[in-house]
Amino acid sequence: MRDPVALAHRLVDIPSVSGEEAAAARFVAGHLADLGYQVEVFEAAPGRPNVLATTDRSPRVVLSTHLDTVPPHLPAREEAGFLQGRGACDAKGIIAAQITAAERLRAAGVNEIGLLFVVDEEMGSAGARAANAHPRAGECQWLIDGEPTDNKLAAGCKGSLRLTLRTEGVTAHSAYPEQGRSAIDLLLDVLADVRRSAWPTDPFFGDTTVNIGVIAGGSRPNVVAGEARADLQIRLVTDAEPVKRLLGQVVGGRARIEYLTAVNPLHLTTVPGFETCVVRFTTDLPHLTNWGTPLLIGPGSILDAHTAHERIALAELAAGTDAYMRLVRTLLQGRVAA
Repeated sequence: MRDPVALAHRLVDIPSVSGEEAAAARFVAGHLADLGYQVEVFEAAPGRPNVLATTDRSPRVVLSTHLDTVPPHLPAREEAGFLQGRGACDAKGIIAAQITAAERLRAAGVNEIGLLFVVDEEMGSAGARAANAHPRAGECQWLIDGEPTDNKLAAGCKGSLRLTLRTEGVTAHSAYPEQGRSAIDLLLDVLADVRRSAWPTDPFFGDTTVNIGVIAGGSRPNVVAGEARADLQIRLVTDAEPVKRLLGQVVGGRARIEYLTAVNPLHLTTVPGFETCVVRFTTDLPHLTNWGTPLLIGPGSILDAHTAHERIALAELAAGTDAYMRLVRTLLQGRVAA
């Protein structure tokens, strides 16, 4: 399959929610092997393989993105000039565009390229962390990461702070709430203060945003809750530390804060001739520091990612393929300093 639409359609039909990427990785590895690449499959965690494909030349430029998606799986369908389904734009359409671009470049005699597809980007970037230790990373001069940027070259991306807030209460019969203390009530009070707080702003990256993604707790409606938790993701425009300090002040000891991941904002390289943007999301790039100078570009809109209507325009998928080819040629011709 050298048509990015057909390849993207096939990829979208393979479920690969974070933690369950093996089938997609096997398909991609087999497809690349059939195309004549030297393919290495290496695990980031048991049953969760990354895929690296190279030619007989050193991969000075590597195209990369992630195999995993958010839930739930949504099968592929084409309608009114769009490919719809989970991963259509984030990031299986991008995988298809990158592979197609690499094939067209190879057909034109451009061989100093590689392809790297990793697991777990949507959660903790375990795949990128494992790939960063790969011995071939040092051969790469430029790493082009793919995320939905409307085919614009990102000049920067926000950071991310993921955490869990936990509260503890005292259980009691719900008819006699004064005999207990509700962990849910306490958590709601803390979250109300978090939502009211003024978070840092930055003239380049914009505003810090806080998303309360998951709330859970208690056991039954007729029991005063003995425990509760909330999972938050904060999009950073500063380093993580000042936000951690502010959150600690807001929480004021009323909840236990468990920090899961922290990634600071990232300024990125741009290239003349490409329209640029600043994106509000975080990528695997902070965990792929051994793979040369990072760039970020891809077809599709982030506004369609993670939604029930996820889709990518077929014309934009084709344009993304062309953009990857043009960017690789520009970098290999030395028109941008590393």
